Amino acid sequence: MISVIKPSGVLENTRRTLGLAPTSGETPHLIDDALLAALIRHSAGFLCPCSAAMLRNAVTKSLKHLVDEENFDERIEEAIEALMSGGDLLELSHATTDDPAVRGTWLFAAPPGFIVRPSGSIFLVGVVSDQDTYLPLELTERIQYEGYVRMLLPKHDEDLAEELAEFGLQKLSQDSWLKCPRERSASELYEDFSHKLQSLPRSGAIPDLQLLDPGQPVTYYRGRWVKVKKQSGFFVGRRPQEYGSPVWCFVEIQDGEAKKLLDFPIPKDRWRGCDTAWHLQMAVDHLRGAPQCYRLRRNDEGICLDFFSPLPLWAQRRLMIIGCKAVAKNCLFSYRIPEQELQEEERFLQERLWLTRQNGSGE
Repeated sequence: MISVIKPSGVLENTRRTLGLAPTSGETPHLIDDALLAALIRHSAGFLCPCSAAMLRNAVTKSLKHLVDEENFDERIEEAIEALMSGGDLLELSHATTDDPAVRGTWLFAAPPGFIVRPSGSIFLVGVVSDQDTYLPLELTERIQYEGYVRMLLPKHDEDLAEELAEFGLQKLSQDSWLKCPRERSASELYEDFSHKLQSLPRSGAIPDLQLLDPGQPVTYYRGRWVKVKKQSGFFVGRRPQEYGSPVWCFVEIQDGEAKKLLDFPIPKDRWRGCDTAWHLQMAVDHLRGAPQCYRLRRNDEGICLDFFSPLPLWAQRRLMIIGCKAVAKNCLFSYRIPEQELQEEERFLQERLWLTRQNGSGE
């Protein structure tokens, strides 16, 4: 007998296969962040190393006719970015791999590992090829999914870290996983990249170049992206390339014409191109007297920090390991953190990223 399976039934079967709890009866058709992240990890196990575009397209095709959601491609891109931030996927270029087969920037599946959080809970990272999980069933069933991340909570008198190490997972220290660029002032960072840019020869025309306009409001990130018109000055930007995602860059523009170009990442630099670019833009905004900001909200669940522009991976990881992703309200994304961590994290945001605090409800 042939039976018809509805999209909701397919998604529920997929959740069970990937080790996720079933959804509530009210929303069986929705693909939440946990399921989307699991699907991307599963696809990455087969495809990586590959480009981000290839991974995105594979997930999009697998969900064709199963999801009816506007701008779903953007959600997939955001999820891939989150998995890179969380350590499940590694973004490496030919400059860091020295592999002539790697064109531009590719994604690699990170090996299985874990980080012990200050609370004692375990933060899981990594992907295993051709497998949905790398843990035995008794531990897999204990995994808690918070958006794009996976957690394990130790039982009383349980040495969970030692048990995970025995299963072959690599224990990552917080210091190494949260490693940041060396501390510099905004002016030092800007002057360093300005000097690098000015030392380069003339670049010539750059078709379809887009710029981050420092004059646009810092609270609307997408609205800051503009096409080249008659601008003059130094700008953070992105330029298309034949293969792969657009390349992040720092460019000198004079009367709407590109004069010099510095591509990110810098050769042999460990930081992703977008991380370098976002950090540099924070310095630019701070020096212009219109710094980027975050918003502090308090509710019944604790303290939420709302952000209006992307954060470098090394900054997001701090928030991931001490807190968790929260529902964004009139902002780009939010994190919920414990009260006792607030002072130190605000110091980090203000001193290392030059952000200022906004107070408000976010409603």
